[in-house]
Amino acid sequence: MTLESREILETLRMIQVEHLDIRTTTLGINLLDLAGGTVSDVSRRVYERVMERAGKLVETAKSVENEFGVPIVNKRIAVTPISLVAAACSDNDYSPIATALDRAASECGVDFVGGYSALVHKGVTRADRNLMASIPEALAGTSHVCSSVNLGTTRAGLNMDAILYMSRIIKETAERTADDGALGCAKLVVFCNMVEDNPFVAGANLGVGEADTVLHAGVSGPGVVLHALSQLSNTADLSQVAEVVKRTAFKITRMGELVGREVARRLNIPFGIIDLSLAPTPAMGDSIADVLEIMGLERTGTHGTTLALALLTDAVKKGGVMAATQVGGMSGAFIPVSEDQGMVDAVRAGTLTLDKMEAMTAVCSVGLDMVGVPGDVSAEIIAGILGDELAIGMVNNKTTAVRILPVPGAKEGDIVELGGLLGTVPIMPVHRESPGVFVRRGGQVPPPLQSLRN
Repeated sequence: MTLESREILETLRMIQVEHLDIRTTTLGINLLDLAGGTVSDVSRRVYERVMERAGKLVETAKSVENEFGVPIVNKRIAVTPISLVAAACSDNDYSPIATALDRAASECGVDFVGGYSALVHKGVTRADRNLMASIPEALAGTSHVCSSVNLGTTRAGLNMDAILYMSRIIKETAERTADDGALGCAKLVVFCNMVEDNPFVAGANLGVGEADTVLHAGVSGPGVVLHALSQLSNTADLSQVAEVVKRTAFKITRMGELVGREVARRLNIPFGIIDLSLAPTPAMGDSIADVLEIMGLERTGTHGTTLALALLTDAVKKGGVMAATQVGGMSGAFIPVSEDQGMVDAVRAGTLTLDKMEAMTAVCSVGLDMVGVPGDVSAEIIAGILGDELAIGMVNNKTTAVRILPVPGAKEGDIVELGGLLGTVPIMPVHRESPGVFVRRGGQVPPPLQSLRN
């Protein structure tokens, strides 16, 4: 892949003025062959494997960053779901493995390590149960570890027992990290149709179909799209809007794959996929909400928002697919509330509600992401929120997820500062009528008819 001088100058402007960056280079490491023995044995082997494979990741990424002049904001690690790695252990507490991952991540200098995960969409093994039970301790006791649990798929349906159990784990994780604004919940996400090659946290993990070691990359770029759309007149029709987004996504993705492949080449490992999602930050001008508003909405969350987001997501995917050899991960547009200042403003103005966000997730890349709710919300209500969102993924054969923070002591309208990339969490109202009788019925929600595709 080569770039013309015009493209290089254009890219420099995007970096200097429009917040273009490579959001993450994520090194996937397979740990399956480390299974067996005690948890202490596995923890030691996991630490050694991560240090062996990831020891040069940050150094290499920085060398590419400096040479190409393109910021690589995060350097991350994703590992095999730990419930699989620990399944042969006789011990029941897997949190020492999280501690080993955290230590390795700290010494390697990476931002986060994903993969403290379990897949329970159709049933729960002893190892899955042990891992889920250890999540509050693991996330409260570590700084870099992220956890994810897959609770459903289009082919299997939704595991309602696991959904209710994870809602209680989310509440417990919030309590264990109450002094930090329920920070542990910002590192915990539940999925329907979790993908194997996601480079973004908190859902990053290395699926069993992946190579021993592989490098995935994720791009950013809302600021670049915002700048491009600002050049359009108000008389431009929606097909012209889509064309501008598509062309811009092409340029962003092309640069992202070029940088990702170079990092992989220098590490002498395969390059996996480029995730071409538009991922916002709390910085001004780097907001998905701002993009939606420059398209013509007075405020994100008003009527027409879901349509605008659908157009944006589709155009991003079309432009990115044309630019990249292998696209994966989520790929589209992320709408994490706390990490997007425009979304925070829309929540505070009252136009963006939890119900409206749920509707928006039917057409974008992920789900209810980084939403804060009052700390006294019951586990049953949280289970209802999870179930609603995951049902959208199940029925539409797409990935959906929930990263929710029931902040202890916080009330509707409060603001919780997490800082950094995690930003500002506005506490959103929820419906207080209980779905308890329904969610406590448990069992498996049958897969939809469209699951029968063979």
